[in-house]
This record gives sequence, C-alpha cells and structure tokens, in this order.
Amino acid sequence: MAPPENPNGAGPAAPSDPAQPQPQPPAKSKWKKKDEKKDDDLSEEDLALKEQLELYVVRAQDADPGVQKLALESMRNLAGEIAQEFQKRQDDDMPIDALMELVQQIVSFHMKHNAEPEAVDLLMEVEDLDLLVEHVDSTNYKRTCLYLTSSSKYLPAPDDMLALDIAYTIYMKFEDLTSALRIALLLDNKYVKQVYTATEDLQLKKQFSFIIARHGLAMEIDDEIAADGNDKEGLQEIVNNSKLSEGYLTLARDIEVMEAKSPEDIYKVHLIDGRGASSSLDSARQNLAATFVNAFVNAGFGQDKLMTAPSDSSSSGASGNWLFKNKEHGKASAAASLGMILLWDTDSGLAQLDKYLHSNDAHVVAGALLGIGIVTCGVKNDCDPALAILMEYINKDDTNIRIGAILGLGIAYAGSQKEELKSYLSTVLGDSEKSTLEVLIFSAIALGLVFVGSCNEEIAQSIIFALMERSEAELAEPIIRLLPVALGLLYLGKQESVEATAEVSKTFDEKIRKYCDVTLMSLAYAGTGNVLKVQKLLGICSQHLEKGETHQGPAVLGIALIAMAEELGAEMAVRSLERLLQYGEQNIRRAVPLALGILCISNPKVNVIDTLSRLSHDADADVSMAAIISLGLIGAGTNNARIAGMLRNLSSYYYKEAAHLFCVRIAQGLVHLGKGLLTLSPYHSDRMALGGLVTVLHACLDMKSTILGKYHYILYIIVLAMQPRMLLTVDEDLKPLSVPVRVGQAVDVVGQAGRPKTITGFQTHSTPVLLAAGERAELATEKYIPLTSVLEGFVILKKNPEYNEE
Repeated sequence: MAPPENPNGAGPAAPSDPAQPQPQPPAKSKWKKKDEKKDDDLSEEDLALKEQLELYVVRAQDADPGVQKLALESMRNLAGEIAQEFQKRQDDDMPIDALMELVQQIVSFHMKHNAEPEAVDLLMEVEDLDLLVEHVDSTNYKRTCLYLTSSSKYLPAPDDMLALDIAYTIYMKFEDLTSALRIALLLDNKYVKQVYTATEDLQLKKQFSFIIARHGLAMEIDDEIAADGNDKEGLQEIVNNSKLSEGYLTLARDIEVMEAKSPEDIYKVHLIDGRGASSSLDSARQNLAATFVNAFVNAGFGQDKLMTAPSDSSSSGASGNWLFKNKEHGKASAAASLGMILLWDTDSGLAQLDKYLHSNDAHVVAGALLGIGIVTCGVKNDCDPALAILMEYINKDDTNIRIGAILGLGIAYAGSQKEELKSYLSTVLGDSEKSTLEVLIFSAIALGLVFVGSCNEEIAQSIIFALMERSEAELAEPIIRLLPVALGLLYLGKQESVEATAEVSKTFDEKIRKYCDVTLMSLAYAGTGNVLKVQKLLGICSQHLEKGETHQGPAVLGIALIAMAEELGAEMAVRSLERLLQYGEQNIRRAVPLALGILCISNPKVNVIDTLSRLSHDADADVSMAAIISLGLIGAGTNNARIAGMLRNLSSYYYKEAAHLFCVRIAQGLVHLGKGLLTLSPYHSDRMALGGLVTVLHACLDMKSTILGKYHYILYIIVLAMQPRMLLTVDEDLKPLSVPVRVGQAVDVVGQAGRPKTITGFQTHSTPVLLAAGERAELATEKYIPLTSVLEGFVILKKNPEYNEE
C-alpha cells in the first residue's frame, strides 16, 4: 500500500518505509557546503535559529501527522521569536540580513501550509510586506488579500494603505480585476485607470463602470480606456449613472410597489387609538411635514399623489393646490420635493420643474432651483443642464432664490470638484457686502460638498476668511455652526492633512474656536476608526463647561463618525455613548441620539432601537426630538415594522406638540424611504454620501433654529446618501436578466480554514432582489458567471461556456 501523501501538500511525500528515512541528510549536507561561508558569518544565535528552522522543516514533512502538527506549532513560536529579535536588532542598529533569510523560508512554508494570516503577520512585524507578492499563488491569493484588507482597518496609518496596496498588487497579478478596482477605490482612486487599461474585455469595463457609478466617482472615460467612440460613449453613460433611474424602476415594478403612496398611507392613523387620531388640523407645519414624507416615500418613482398631478386634471391642478397649502418658505420645500420624487430622472425632472421657475413667488422659484439640484444628484450629464440653469440665478437679489440656486449646485455637483463652481461660489463667499449671512453659509456648504475630501487650500482659505470676518452678533446665530462643517468637509476622511487648517482655527473668535477645532478633527478622521482620536473626543465630553459652550455636541457626533466604518468600533462606540447618556451634561445628551443614529444608519439594531425609544420620551425636548429623528435614520429605507409602530405611538403621544409631531412625521418618511427600496448607508460609496449625512446631523444639533425653523430644506441634503439597496443582474446587452440568487446574512470568513460558506440562513429569490444591511448574495445557478465577486447594484452576467443543461 502506498504511503499517505502529505495532506498539506508541502514538499515531497513521506518516505514509503519507516526504515528508509535516509534521503534527507544528504540534501542537508549539500545545503551546508553551499552555505558554509555564510554560516561562518552568522552569530551563534542565528545559527541556532537556522538549525531549529531546518529541523522543523524536516519534521513538518514527516509521515506521522502528530509530528507534523508539533512542527507547525514550533514554527509559529519561531516566527514570534524572530519578530522580537527583529525589533531588538532594529533598536541596536544591528544587521538583519540573516534574519530576513529565515523570514523568507518561514513565509514560503506558511503559504504552502494554508497559514496565510501567520505569514502576513510575520511580514508586518518585520516590515517587509512586499515579500508576500512573490509567495502567493492562485490557490491562496484570495484568502491572503481578504486578510490584508480586513486587517488594514486596524492598522495605524501609513501601514493600512500599504496593506491595501499589496492586496491591490496581488489582485492585479492574478488578474482579479474587479476586486483590484474595489481596493483602488479605497486607495483614493489612484489606480482606477490602471485597472481599466489592464483588460481589453468590454463587458468587464462595463462592470467596472457600474462599480464606479455606484461609488459616485466623477470620471472621464478617455481614449486610453476605450479606443472605439461608441464603446467610450457607452462606458461614459454608465459612469454618469444614467442607467440608475431605469434600473431602480425595474426593481420597483418587479417588487410591485409602483403605486404612489400618500402621507396618510404612511401615518396609518386608523391604527392609533385615542388621542391624536382625530387631529386632522390643516396647519402649515403639518402640510410641510406631509411634503417631506411624500418626497421621501415616493423618492425616485416619478409619481405621487400631491405634487405630480394625475393626467386627467389640467396641468395646474393638484400640484398647484398642494404648493399653496404651504406658507412662505414651506413652498420652497414643496417645490423642491418634486425634484426628490423624480430623483435621477433628469429629462422629465427638469421638464416638470421648469414651469415653477417662471412663478412670481420667490419661494417657489427657490424651491424649483433646489429641486433641479436634487434631480441631477449623482447623475452626471455631458451638457450640464443643472449648471446652465442654476448659474443664472446665483446672483439674483432675492436671498431665498440665491440660497436655492447655491444649495442646488452643491447637491447636483457634490464630489465632482468642478473648477467653474469654485470661482463662482468663492466670489459669493468673499462678497460679504452683497451676500447675507445665510447666503455665505450655504455657499460655503455647497463648496464643501462639491470639493469634499479634496483638501483644497484656496477654498479652505475663503471659508476661514469668511469665519474671521463675522461680527459678535453673527457668531451668536445658531446657523453659523455650518461654516466649520463646510471647512471640515474639505478634509473629510483625510486624517493628517487637516492639521495646518486646525492650527489656523485656533486663532478664531473664542465663541467658535473650540467648535471649529472639534468639528475639523471629527470630520478629518471620519470612518478611519482611529482610537486615539476617539479617546481625545471622549476626553472633551467628560469636561464640565459653563453655559453657552456648544462644542461637546460635535465631539459626540465625532465619536460616532470615526468609529462607524467597522463593526467592532461601532459596538464599542455604542457602549461609550451609553455612558455619556448616564453621566454627560445636557448638551451632550442632546447629541447622543444623533450619534447613535449615524452609527447604525439604515441598520436597525435592537439594542439601539430600545435606547432611542427610551430617549424619545425624555423630559428634555431637544433630546426627545433628536431621538425621534434618529429612529428614522436607523430605520431609513427598511420599512422596519417595530420602528414604524413606535413612531405611530409617538405621534399620538405628542399630538399637541407641533415640533415633536413634525419630527415624528419626518422619521416616518425616512423609515419608508423609497417604499423600502433605498438605503442611506454611506459605506461602499465615497465621501459624498457621508458629507451629506454629516451636514444634516450638524444641522440637527440645534433643531429649533434649523429644521424646525425656516431652514427645513437642509433635510434634502440627505439625498446625497440615498442609493437603491438592490441587486439587479443584467445580460451582456445590459437588459435585465432574472436568475435565482441566494440572499443571506454575511459571514466573516477571514482566516478560516478551507472554503467556508460566506452566507448563512439564506433564502433563494429571483433577481432583482433587495439587500438589507449586513446581507450578501450569491448566484444559485451555474448557468451564468458574474463579472464581479461582490454581488450588489448592477451585475453583468455572462453565459458559462462549460454549463450543460441536464
């Protein structure tokens, strides 16, 4: 009987007869002759290490599994010793070449024995990750890269980027291009073009374009990427997101939710017993709330029961009536809500909003301008209709119209870094004689959104000057707080790059100095999981302040922003926020619900729902309103029945409080966002989505003066984070193609042996399907091959040539 082959597949099979283990020593002596000179140079310690290693290698190839296991264990200990020795030698400036040879051998050994995480850890310890690239092969590169990308979240900067860089190199080496593209997007997009040019396959390039469009990256397709004119146009169309509206409506038809819903369908008043059920007062504030609910629920569907008139009535029918059921600035939000209903559908959106631009009411015009920005949000167009229309209104005399146009530009071109906008908006920002305080603030916010994460010095300078020139009275205005937010948006997620600006902010007026400092830090480290910054912010929250200081609110939000990118950090942050609720001052308690809201956005976790539910009955009005809005945020787009029930009860509990009732309505609209087809989660996508959420949350820190005052249209900035939570499979001609997929809870398989299942508790559906937070999909058929390993958004399928039907 033949001997068992070595199950780990390393080295030769074990010798066939225990009486013949001779072939090993000669190899060793040959090895010795060759290396005699080298061995003379080695210190005794190195020699001992080397001999130990050789002994382990021999033992690991032994026929007896027990011996092998011991050898592998010892190998791990040896790797640990080498890491310590390396540190010691670096501190003493001793040569490390001999150690590096050992490292090479251990790494190659680990890679052959399915111990990729150990190899990666050792190389991180000896600061030589580049060695990995030559040791990975086609069987283990996926597991190696998975470990690298997962550990990069916990590494300090520059190491985190280095780990991602190596993962990118490995994916490119094995031509796994869609995975390489996902890493390139994490690495500040510097390799995106390289990924495109690495293949000639047009279908693959289309898939890349879908990923980039979902990511929200503004990118020009040039001749290097696609030489043929038609291909170039096709790819540019996908990158511009022109297919988004069509795909979203396909999903809605498939799930049969095309029918428009009215706010009453969402409030479900008949389910509430007792108080509040009969309060059908036609107040302006209730109508305003209904406008927002209607806009959120029917977002992107192109039809509703308030704004888009049914075809049988005349064109000025229903929409005209609803518009005028709102008071002054309420009309602006009502007109803008049309933009939300026609979201992503630029052609019919611009046509329907056009009629309001000729209105005599300044508020209606302002709303229509904002609506134009909302319609074109995330959808780019070569002829830039939004820019052409909005530019005409940016220097009008009426403040409201100017704000509408400026905010519209900020939403339409968020993240695009358009140079033309820089000059126009900077002039408005610098012209403090003609521009009122509100106009200045909104032009700063628009600049922050357009140049989000760009670290643009010139814009930072203009915002800093705008802050320095404000008088005492202006600095006392609550809305002034959005100026530091605008400055922070420029550095969103950019870590150290913010330091120079943060130094300048220390020279500001003391009213705003600390607020600015905290806001800049929390935005610059947003999504990085940086523990030291979280500690610093917790330190700020632990101080007891005199009245009138407001910088603890942004510090609480900052904790959530920094920790939200990965699971562990988010859980720890939820615990810290619980402590702040127990021991914090009142202004901290007011911010905690909002921080919980962004930590679990569109991901209703039970413990967080309970906390917010408790806070929504708090004695302090600000705390309870923030908790209500946050219930809407964590349930955004999930149709979560439990949250919907809570909000219905709250609407009867607060039936006499107009402000609270308004917040309840907004939250109800958010929970049923896009009838449950949309999500607000900013991960996957770029900084633009996070920028929109941050702006809205900072505005919510003082609700009475912003969202409950006349700046309720700030809520529309949330549109930047709205994305369909769908998986839509298409064939090679980009026509929808229905295939069975399994959708289940994603399982973390990093570093697990073998080929573990990546999802658990799955159900099989036909595409298009919805993916909830933390869910993953995989194809349930072998008839097609997906062009990307991560199934979300638009996925192109090609026929499997090896598939034959039974």
